[in-house]
Amino acid sequence: MIDNSLSVYAARRLAFEAGSTFRGNSPYNISLDDLRAEAARNGAEFLSFGHYDYIGIAEDVYVADRAIQAIRDHGCGVGASRLVGGERNFHRELESRLARFLGTDDVLAMVSGYGTNSSLIGHMMGASDLIVYDSLSHNSIIAGLGVTRAETVAFEHNNLDALDALLAERRDQFKRVLIVCEGLYSMDGDFVDLPRIVALKERYDAWLYVDEAHSIGVMGRTGRGVAEHFGIDRGQIDITMGTLSKTFGSCGGFVAATQPVIDWLRHTLPGYVYSVGLSPSTTIAALAALEVLETEPERVAVLQHNSRYFVEGARRRGLRTGLAGGFAIVPIHFSTKDKAVGASRMLRDNGIYCPPIVKLAVPKDLPRLRMFISAAHSEAQIDRTLDLLHAFARERGDLVMPASPVPAHAMAPSSHPARPAAAVAAKT
Repeated sequence: MIDNSLSVYAARRLAFEAGSTFRGNSPYNISLDDLRAEAARNGAEFLSFGHYDYIGIAEDVYVADRAIQAIRDHGCGVGASRLVGGERNFHRELESRLARFLGTDDVLAMVSGYGTNSSLIGHMMGASDLIVYDSLSHNSIIAGLGVTRAETVAFEHNNLDALDALLAERRDQFKRVLIVCEGLYSMDGDFVDLPRIVALKERYDAWLYVDEAHSIGVMGRTGRGVAEHFGIDRGQIDITMGTLSKTFGSCGGFVAATQPVIDWLRHTLPGYVYSVGLSPSTTIAALAALEVLETEPERVAVLQHNSRYFVEGARRRGLRTGLAGGFAIVPIHFSTKDKAVGASRMLRDNGIYCPPIVKLAVPKDLPRLRMFISAAHSEAQIDRTLDLLHAFARERGDLVMPASPVPAHAMAPSSHPARPAAAVAAKT
């Protein structure tokens, strides 16, 4: 008799979708507390390249103290949707501070970054509209596309000639068109040519949606994202999406736009209307992190230096860094899934955490370690990690020979040739 239970179905799906990666010594869902404890027992340093603690805020004492005080002052949760349960002043304070930081009229903050994209993209457009999106868009964007009534068409990753041709052919067939891109792409570490995509948006009378989840706090002199990096007025972007879980070390997402847009979404966006409001500690931790970013912009300079130092060092050693543009995210590609998994385990054995990305979210022929660079990393830590990866790849014949140069057109400007003097330390 065939077993048609959900449990058997789930096991088969896992085996089909993830293969042998999840069997035995799986590199996923590992207890970081146990890894830290093991490193401490061995008298070793625990180092992570698997977390997007971009400006070194995750364990900041000032941010932690503000979050603890928020629980004492306001409790653990807000108990309802903000629409029907009422506002808390700290919600609006975070939104107004983010709006001022980004240079927009207003911001709407939500409990999930993933939910922000999936709810908003599915909500914005109607049956007579078109959404064109980058083919390497984050899964949260794809999820939103799955529920929209609009027609959806992908263009080749960062190929704005293809986008231009697509809009020239199809713009007149639709009432409204939304262009969706990311400021900094989370799996490959390259970034959008924002000036050109803004020009296309204006030429074809379209709306522009920019997901800045990974670029706020990372790009631009003061961390205001890809718009600041290119000197683009935020008003030329119709929707800016951001997250509270990357640079701000908390949890949640937000939408930045003009006042009429935010007023509309505040009363209609499903992910906001039907979800509980951000908790006091989450909101005030994000507020404190924003304060640190505004008052200590040197953290951004340190991050940008470390990012260039890492990607240049990786390429000098012959490691495959793909499309990495020198901002916080650097993929290290391997020729096979087993080599990527092995590299991750080798690093873990040396007290360094960075899980492999081998099948989920990336093409199966591009397995990698996705390295998140932080302002809290030191050059010595980066060098040690790269030396270990170089030795591993060399033994397995998986280096680029000769070592690949840094493509100038794809890299961040080298405005910080030496590590800035300011050290990232806990704010007290």
